[in-house]
Amino acid sequence: MKATVRNFTFLLLTAISVTGYTQNIPFPAGPDPDRIVLNVTEDPSTSLAVTWRTCDTISTSIAEIMEASSDPMATLKAVKQVAHSEKFQYDNISVFYHSYIFKNLKPKTRYMYRVGTENHWSEWFHITTAGLPGDKLSFIYFGDVQAGIKSLWSGVIRAAYAKMPEANAIMYAGDIVNRGEFDHEWGELFYAGNFIHSTIPGIMSPGNHEYAKTKGDKLSAFWRPQFTLPENGPEGVKETAYFSDIQGMRFISLNSNQAEEVPADLESQKQWLDSVLQHNPNKWTCVIFHHPIYSIAPQRDNPWMRDNFKPLFDKYKVDLVMQGHDHAYARGMKKIDGATGHENSGTMYVISMSGAKMYKENQKPWMDKNGGHTQLFQLITVDGNTLSYKSYTATGDLFDTFKLIKQKGKKNKLVED
Repeated sequence: MKATVRNFTFLLLTAISVTGYTQNIPFPAGPDPDRIVLNVTEDPSTSLAVTWRTCDTISTSIAEIMEASSDPMATLKAVKQVAHSEKFQYDNISVFYHSYIFKNLKPKTRYMYRVGTENHWSEWFHITTAGLPGDKLSFIYFGDVQAGIKSLWSGVIRAAYAKMPEANAIMYAGDIVNRGEFDHEWGELFYAGNFIHSTIPGIMSPGNHEYAKTKGDKLSAFWRPQFTLPENGPEGVKETAYFSDIQGMRFISLNSNQAEEVPADLESQKQWLDSVLQHNPNKWTCVIFHHPIYSIAPQRDNPWMRDNFKPLFDKYKVDLVMQGHDHAYARGMKKIDGATGHENSGTMYVISMSGAKMYKENQKPWMDKNGGHTQLFQLITVDGNTLSYKSYTATGDLFDTFKLIKQKGKKNKLVED
């Protein structure tokens, strides 16, 4: 009976996310900036990227920034910069997307910025640049959002922010929306994230649902216009495969969908990752992508990821691998291939989900912890040689927790809390 109820609930929640939408219905844009999203750069201690949208009558826009001040008159001295603006036309949608990369910023400094033009400005957003290696690092990680975005996921991102407003970044492990070519789903995402997306830099990694099957399996037309991400990845997958260094941790996004679909993109990402890991000056490393190295689902396996990328994770002692796709929760380290006896593999593999779409949870040998039918978010802090991980439910209850202790010349020590 329980399985039947859960299956019905899954179908109902999936229906909630798509009911009434049989075509690409746009979220109307106006002259005031909306969908204002902050993204990481290669070095968020000295630069940050911001992207926003307006209706198609606003063809130029301005970005202003200054060190934060409580004096309202001080804003008159803010540095004004002309943004990069491009008209975006797709199906029945016609808007302008604008973007700007703030450069030459000071590390660990509070700034305030706004975007817009003439009488159509955003509010002033307060942001803090990343610090230096060795400074305490905090970040939020979300598995698949995808379904029930406005109705149910809104509470998840707000609960995560309430517990960690000081986060240096927010990570998304793909399938951020259900249909990447549908504007209303992206509109729900930005409605749910609201000012959070405008104040904490995002690390977005694409999933298979960011690829439109009806458009020849191409990356969503919305991806590059609405996110301004580092362009330090391989040709063909730039702004989906990239890295960013934040306070002693290298964050690396891989495009697992293209790795599956295009052999050349698999090989280019493999060679690029080898170089990025080999020339990594950071103490800690976190890799994020969509299709798991080890799956939760009984009918799923992703050998193209495991066979090509896991040897590199092992070789360079990657600390965390964050994934999505399976709509349940699991994490493992002690039982991963390569571990012997009471040793661990040194790398923690995590799969999670944050939206309303749920699959059946399964116990597999590689797992140290698993669960399902629960919306989750993860908060991670790194302080010196200790990485602390906590997974919470949408209602704020602690679901899972552990620590990784970095040991010089040895594999990470796992401490189960």
